[in-house]
Amino acid sequence: MSPLIRKPFGTHGKVHEITPASAGWRYVGFSLYRLRAGDSATEATGDREVILVMVEGKARIEGAGQDWGVLGERRCVFEKTPPHCLYLPNGSDWSATAETDCVLAVCAAPGRGGHPPRRIGPDGITLTTRGKGTNTRHINNIAMENEDWCDSLLVTEVFTPAGHWSSYPSHRHDEDDFPRITYLEETYYHRLNPKDGFGIQRVYTDDGLLDETMAVRDGDVVLVPRGHHPCGAPYGFELYYLNVMAGPRRNWRFVPAPEVDWIIQRDA
Repeated sequence: MSPLIRKPFGTHGKVHEITPASAGWRYVGFSLYRLRAGDSATEATGDREVILVMVEGKARIEGAGQDWGVLGERRCVFEKTPPHCLYLPNGSDWSATAETDCVLAVCAAPGRGGHPPRRIGPDGITLTTRGKGTNTRHINNIAMENEDWCDSLLVTEVFTPAGHWSSYPSHRHDEDDFPRITYLEETYYHRLNPKDGFGIQRVYTDDGLLDETMAVRDGDVVLVPRGHHPCGAPYGFELYYLNVMAGPRRNWRFVPAPEVDWIIQRDA
């Protein structure tokens, strides 16, 4: 199995824990909890800022000394309704108590402080369409670079219809050469509908020294340390992923793969 794919290490409690040390990089962290009604999870952010994303279900959340009430609404991520999220700066504690069975994602990156905690969504998050033809997909932007209330994190949800591609045309963001390109590490948390299906993700560099093609299952996480990283949803299976990106600067600039540059020029 590719070292870039991480399988959940259980079905209950914390089922993913990806740290910069375990990923072999510097910035992005990602954890995932699958909680039953009444279960609780508690963490400290330490020197990292965090965005909690209620992927599914409802939980009462306390964080940074405040009670944020019950967050979450959608029972299934494929309802495509806007997520309920919470931003917490570094130096905070948080706890979540599940009101229903729920899935809670913890997106983390270095924090410098100075930003107050804040609720994100569902208001202000609108499902938007990107691409054309079988490259069409649908986006819930949670925290992209136009928001100035966090230090490092870039977080978004993507829904790829069956038979379509996304994170395509293939592109990379693995050099710190702004404004041409930025260095951003990235995680993909994948879900499938129906859940017994599969998707495809390839991670590859122009020189071929990294070239991994992976069949992703419901609940898998893929690491993208460098290179291009397109995803495909086979006919019959809808694909969702939650992206977390971070690097030395909070901008998303990328360079297309040479073999697809003509597609971008044609569709511009």
